[in-house]
Amino acid sequence: MGSLRRGVILALLPGPALAQSCADMRPGWTAGAEATAWTELIALSGTPASLVLLLASALVLRLRHQWGALIVTVLWSFWASFIAMAGPTQAAAEGCIGSPTLFIALVAAICTGMIIYTTGGKPRPSD
Repeated sequence: MGSLRRGVILALLPGPALAQSCADMRPGWTAGAEATAWTELIALSGTPASLVLLLASALVLRLRHQWGALIVTVLWSFWASFIAMAGPTQAAAEGCIGSPTLFIALVAAICTGMIIYTTGGKPRPSD
């Protein structure tokens, strides 16, 4: 009876053979190739939303605009939250989507750098 249960459980677990969600989310993914945090960082950094936010970050840094940095930081945090909260668990279980931890750390570093760069270097008004 134990081997029967084990066989049923193994048959129900997602694997590369059931990679329908992977075919939808990552069309170029080959079955058996494990997604890592580095490949997920590259994949998430190449999305149109990330590229637009990266361009907006560069523009804010070039203009050294505090309110612009705040707005772009809020937009980055919305994007990172969306990625973290709406994580496709089926595709992650199948192995075609890795952990977004490195991408979220990169976003945090970009936002911290923007805030520090745009607020620093200005003399405070004297009383």
